Amino acid sequence: MLDMNMFRENKNIILADHDKRNMPYDNVNEVIKLDKEWRRARYESDVLRKERNEAARGIAAAKKNNDAKKVEKIMKEVASIGSKIEKLGILANEFLEKRDALRMRIPNILHESVPVGENDQKNTLHSLHGNKVELDFSAKTHNEILEENAWVDLDRAAKVTGSRFYFLKGDLARLELALQVYSSNFLINRGYTLIQPPLMMNKESYEGVTDLSDFETVMYGIQPDGYYLIATSEHPLTAMRMKEIIEPSELPIKLVGISQCFRREVGAHGLSDKGIWRVHQFTKIEQVIICQPDESWEMHEELLKNAIDLWSSLDLHYRVVNICTGDMGTVASKKYDLEAWLPGAKEYKEVVSCSNCTDYQANRLKMRYRTPEGNAAVHTLNSTAIATSRTLVAIMEQYQDKDGKIMIPKVLQPFMNNQKYLQPLV
Repeated sequence: MLDMNMFRENKNIILADHDKRNMPYDNVNEVIKLDKEWRRARYESDVLRKERNEAARGIAAAKKNNDAKKVEKIMKEVASIGSKIEKLGILANEFLEKRDALRMRIPNILHESVPVGENDQKNTLHSLHGNKVELDFSAKTHNEILEENAWVDLDRAAKVTGSRFYFLKGDLARLELALQVYSSNFLINRGYTLIQPPLMMNKESYEGVTDLSDFETVMYGIQPDGYYLIATSEHPLTAMRMKEIIEPSELPIKLVGISQCFRREVGAHGLSDKGIWRVHQFTKIEQVIICQPDESWEMHEELLKNAIDLWSSLDLHYRVVNICTGDMGTVASKKYDLEAWLPGAKEYKEVVSCSNCTDYQANRLKMRYRTPEGNAAVHTLNSTAIATSRTLVAIMEQYQDKDGKIMIPKVLQPFMNNQKYLQPLV
């Protein structure tokens, strides 16, 4: 969330950002109002404490003079002041809780380079990569390929669990494992530390890293324990250092997380989202960086370069887009997406999101680093490396041939006994 001093001293920056997002000012003004009421209640409480302390000093003098009536009078006065302080404390806490609950819903300040636009149609092209697949036959969708080769069993998964789950089988399951190992090694070789995180988080830590609306639309809650299944390893990896003061010598912290991810995916979706594209459970390899503020934009470009180099090494065609104001969530200050070309679906679809969250998550998580001037918020960044199910879709559609065979990308062949094609199960 935004630092409270920004609301007090630079309100116009927040309002200008809301203009870019086409958002009303109501919540911003309410945060400022509640903050003033909280500070007023605290001030009045401090004044009363001084009065109580002064009155209490008179008790000793009255006792010394054996003035029982005065002692009784002062004690009643002290008790009355104490009651007022208690009520003001309750009121101040109410103001503070309301203020910070609203403050957590105020989005991050957008970077000046974020394009202004009302929806994803206004995202701008950053770059194109790889050769666009030009097939001399009618390309099949990944759903058709999966059905013809029996690499996925959706019906039995629906019977065992429900819709949007799947059994992954045979060579496609092997290819999924190859992607995990290859992409993890790719980032380890670039200086990132591999971490397998817990697959559940408590609400306090989860509130520090995500858009609060995600609790209703994205996350699975585990009751009565109060845990939430993670939607991405970014979340536990970022929250690892919550409530800590980090030594500057540790920064930047560069991590690669590998985990199962769980998402409710509420709402209707198109035909190309069926199969294994948009599912409730999948594996993802994620990049996370925690760094000093003056490094974060350089680190953002590093994360993007890692994703570009990784996807280019798979010899896939994709594009990078700069996400516009109307398509940006609450947490990121700037975000790039990689979108892979799907010749069967005849469209580009998102496979990677690369975000700089500046100090937004760190302020929520109370995550600081030590400076000569005092402790300051770190910056946090994240980027998908590989979401395996979506990457499998891109490989199947781009590597299909006219005979219906699916070639394995060269860099993955060593992880599959050097075979060149996926073998069908029918």
